[in-house]
Amino acid sequence: MFDIPMQSLLAQLLVGLINGCFYAMLSMGLAIIFGLLNIINFAHGAQFMVAAFLAWIGFSQLPLLLGPEFKINFWAALILAPLIVGALGVLLEKTLLKRLYHLDHLYGLLLTFGVALVLEGVFRHFYGISGASYDPPALLQGGIDLGFMYLPIYRGFVVFASVLICAVTWYLFEKTRLGALLRAGTENPKLLQSFGVNIPLMITLTYGFGVGLAGIAGVMAAPIMQVNPLMGASLLNIVFAVVVIGGLGSILGAIISGLALGLLEGLTKLFYPEASTVVVFVIMALVLLTRPAGLFGKEN
Repeated sequence: MFDIPMQSLLAQLLVGLINGCFYAMLSMGLAIIFGLLNIINFAHGAQFMVAAFLAWIGFSQLPLLLGPEFKINFWAALILAPLIVGALGVLLEKTLLKRLYHLDHLYGLLLTFGVALVLEGVFRHFYGISGASYDPPALLQGGIDLGFMYLPIYRGFVVFASVLICAVTWYLFEKTRLGALLRAGTENPKLLQSFGVNIPLMITLTYGFGVGLAGIAGVMAAPIMQVNPLMGASLLNIVFAVVVIGGLGSILGAIISGLALGLLEGLTKLFYPEASTVVVFVIMALVLLTRPAGLFGKEN
């Protein structure tokens, strides 16, 4: 019925896997933030975008303003941009979000949605909406001929690095003492605080870490996507669907659902392109009808 060349199939699977890596990293950050803070972080896509812009500005704009010795390469941006975005997230949590923890989830959603609009508006004002290109580092340029397909080195790096980051994050939150403290803090923060744990600091750093994951994804996405103020907004709807499918607050669910849905979306674009933009939301609806807490979420 479908006469699809194997090379085209594998190429589309690679595209889907790369998208799935970004879905997994972004939804994992959302799951961490919701799991501990009960905040639906609608600014996550904008924070992803800010990190990509920081990488682009450091590489192409800063040398023009301050001189070529101030150029920030990809590897430095991969460290600095998530740290800066994470620090901005910490500032947001300390000044605004902490005032909403005792209120309904809707207030946090509206606040972070407003923050996202402000960030997008600022970058649209200074840089417009046309995309800017960002070249991958020289070490990761080119590709490898595998015989059955041509693998761009940078895209292979994105898949490897994303899976590694997801695995380390899952292990940190699920298999270490720190992760146990964080989970305990979501269940009974007052009891945990009575044992001397600084709950406000833990919450602040966790939010910063979740935002930092979006920052890492943003820097890695810059050489693949066009850097523009709306690049995060275009992903956010799908990422929220991934979080709902995996289960709100479930890190493992976010990782598995993100990767699987990226692959499914890639295959749908190959076999039935008209449905590629809605297949994720159809699956979300089916999951909500059969398991409202998500595939990996806990039923109340």
